[in-house]
Amino acid sequence: MQTTLTPEFWRLFAVLLVTAVAATVVAGLAADACILRIRRRRASRQHRDRRTTSRPVTPRYGPRPPVPHR
Repeated sequence: MQTTLTPEFWRLFAVLLVTAVAATVVAGLAADACILRIRRRRASRQHRDRRTTSRPVTPRYGPRPPVPHR
């Protein structure tokens, strides 16, 4: 049993292919925008935290000795 691919099939195939490509591009752009927003927030937050301290934070009594495992 042999079937032929009709022009209607090719039209629907083209529509589905273009729709899938467009959805993939839109999803990729949305993911990139979210990642970029997160990175910018982290960078500005780290930059803001650095500006609030005037000197590096150092321990008052020096480094702690290692704790032995029990």
